[in-house]
Amino acid sequence: MTDGETVGIVLISHSGLLADGLAELLAQLGGSSVPVAAAGGTDDGGLGTSLAKVEKAIRSVDRGAGVLLVPDLGSSVLTAKAVLGSGHDLPEPLAIADVPFVEGAISAAVIAGTGASFEVVLAAAEEARIARKL
Repeated sequence: MTDGETVGIVLISHSGLLADGLAELLAQLGGSSVPVAAAGGTDDGGLGTSLAKVEKAIRSVDRGAGVLLVPDLGSSVLTAKAVLGSGHDLPEPLAIADVPFVEGAISAAVIAGTGASFEVVLAAAEEARIARKL
């Protein structure tokens, strides 16, 4: 990874409000150094997911170090998988993080903000699966 390259994060949610709110939180925690995009809701603003929104979000956060997809649940995971299998020219590395939506995204953003590699950012996000709250 060279200077200026940062892992990007795409938040895939059924709800535009949920994805936007988490993106706002990540911006406050990670600062402006971590590119984050919310891909929530359908193209017409309803509940659901959108392949087109996800692909656009991926391109918007690509800074040369890879893009991590963080889906909330259900069909957002299927949409993320569809993006990976779409055959479209997308940045690499590109992977889905199998993590709790909020905790995984926060872990990824904090570590991405340090300039860590894609593999390290993904591993940090995955550690959120075992983090206890109490």
